[in-house]
Amino acid sequence: MNKNVLSFCATILLCAVITAQESEKDPIPAENLDEVVVTDSRFPLKRENSGKTVIKITSEELQRNQGKSIPEIINTKSGFEIVGSRGRDGIVLGVFARGGRGRQVLIIIDGVRVADPSSFSSEYDLRLLSSANVASIEIIKGASSTLYGPNAATAVINITTKKASSRKIALNVSSSAGTNQTAVDQNYNLSRSSNSAKISGTLNKFSYAIGASNTYAEGLSALVTPDNEKDPFSKISADVRLGYRFSEHFNLIVYGNQTKVKNSFDESFGLSDAPYQFLSKQERLGISSQYTYTNGSFNLNAAYGAYNSESISAFPNTFAGDNFAIDAFNKYKFNDNLYTVLGLNYIDDTADLATQKNFTILDPYVNLVYVSDFGLNLNTGARFNNHSEYGGNFVFNLNPSFVVKTKSGYIKVLSSYATSYITPNLTQLFGAFGANPDLEPEEDRTIEAGLEYFSNDRLRLSALYFNRKEQNFITFDPITFGSINAENTIDAQGVELELDWNPNQNMQFNVNYTFTERKGDNAIRLPKNKVNATFGYQFSKRTNATLSYAYIGQRLDSDFGVFPAIDVPLDPYSIVDLYFGYAMIPNKLNLFLSASNLLNESFTEVLGFTTRGRNFRMGFNLTL
Repeated sequence: MNKNVLSFCATILLCAVITAQESEKDPIPAENLDEVVVTDSRFPLKRENSGKTVIKITSEELQRNQGKSIPEIINTKSGFEIVGSRGRDGIVLGVFARGGRGRQVLIIIDGVRVADPSSFSSEYDLRLLSSANVASIEIIKGASSTLYGPNAATAVINITTKKASSRKIALNVSSSAGTNQTAVDQNYNLSRSSNSAKISGTLNKFSYAIGASNTYAEGLSALVTPDNEKDPFSKISADVRLGYRFSEHFNLIVYGNQTKVKNSFDESFGLSDAPYQFLSKQERLGISSQYTYTNGSFNLNAAYGAYNSESISAFPNTFAGDNFAIDAFNKYKFNDNLYTVLGLNYIDDTADLATQKNFTILDPYVNLVYVSDFGLNLNTGARFNNHSEYGGNFVFNLNPSFVVKTKSGYIKVLSSYATSYITPNLTQLFGAFGANPDLEPEEDRTIEAGLEYFSNDRLRLSALYFNRKEQNFITFDPITFGSINAENTIDAQGVELELDWNPNQNMQFNVNYTFTERKGDNAIRLPKNKVNATFGYQFSKRTNATLSYAYIGQRLDSDFGVFPAIDVPLDPYSIVDLYFGYAMIPNKLNLFLSASNLLNESFTEVLGFTTRGRNFRMGFNLTL
């Protein structure tokens, strides 16, 4: 038997022995389901006062998923399908939410929009994100353009990076290694690894954090081909964060990041092996400041990002772009019932196309939150979008909810009507392939209605219906080989069901179901039905385990190997993951062992592309 297999089996047995021998049962308090949420209003509000079903991914959940990427974790949440997260490292990820496409999801890091203006879709490449530096994530689904501007049509993913330690000096090191194999080729070679190190601290008014991380993976071919050669992937990232508290009321943080990605890929036209490479570099520099005063605060978040990439292939090309974003807003709390946000957002996108092209967006916005004493909550606002190419446009949202208190918790009825506005990106307007300077902006509207039940910090149930309409959506015309505004509309609707249950202090159970129906195009890679379920158990103060299940229903994909391309149905599939965590030294040294696709399911995520079979991973997290 393969030595690596024996090692994995021995480690699993060791975990079981340790669990059985631990007699001290010191239960860990269950996660509070009635936590505070921020993203949907920018104020810390109890979940019961929020008119949205906000998803929170806490630092504890990230710790329980060590070894997984951020896209893999987000993909377990209702309403999302991140295509490529179950395949080979390096595959281009499509972040689909509520039947929409990637450019309709806005990604924010430390309060600032991130996007690559040189890419065809201007999406942010989630491969550039270092999961080792992420502290928490909040997700709001539905149109949120009032608070967050363009592209926030289906969801906002708000990522917060790790702060400096409150101690004078602290060191955190994590490392993991595992297999990287398909369902057919179970070779059990250790060919996938991730490492990170961060040193941070606080010296009086000054705080600092310096970190670096790397990921390397080989063993898989980008495409399913007869030769099945290896296409390696590597990522190196460095982060610096410096802060100074000038006074009790004023704090300033300056941060920087550089990430380099090297990804090998194959010839997708004809699905053949090829020695192609894609090189990408991201550099970001930003500031975050806050001045607090009685009943309010003034906040300024700004960042500059530079993106450079090169495709070494049969059609070689280079891509370069940069953007600058500022979000300045004032939060004011009139009393315990009324909160307001008044802000100004500025975006400057530049891309090197045939010539250097640029556009700017300047948006003033206002948002109001009312929390009554008798159960009525209201979140409403408006934004005036001023685009250098398209002039002005008005978007708004109206999000009322009503809470009925019960002896053990509450019942909440919520609804929402919101509009959003997405302008064409620079590549669609002026790029070398398929550009169309006469494109019109896309206009969206979203309606939501839902019900949420909460009881005793133990049980939360929610059911939500959404209905979206996209007009003037931008598509690619295979006849003219250009970007066009579609004459028809896209109608997407669906249902999201969520259950969070903590039956006791040691046990957690989470399940969500999403039904999505998209009409108006072929809705490629979007499953109509999707289920995620997670069962976690704390055996003792030191040992925990998590069992996860995902079902992805039937969907269509396009076969571009023939002309014109035809739609091909993809079979549904299920995936089971298992995670063991052990605190060898509580709050200091944590070990983990995980198995993904435990049942070795063979499936297709993207037509012709490789997916991972059963894989094992082990690692540690050390804090000193």
